[in-house]
Amino acid sequence: MTENAFIEKMVDLMDTEDELTMDTKLMDIEEWDSLSFVSFIAFANAQAGKKLTPDIVRSAKTVSDLYHLIEG
Repeated sequence: MTENAFIEKMVDLMDTEDELTMDTKLMDIEEWDSLSFVSFIAFANAQAGKKLTPDIVRSAKTVSDLYHLIEG
């Protein structure tokens, strides 16, 4: 998945109107909440075949960190 496709998916997943970049800090995104958190884990498990734990996702600080969890 390209970075642009990932950003588009994150915008949809969080249902945000914020402009996201790979450097956007998750704590700056109002819509990055528990529902988005769980939705991201489900997306990662389904899309990338990754079994991410909540602790691993909590360690992410930026959109780029989330991307690398899936692509890494």
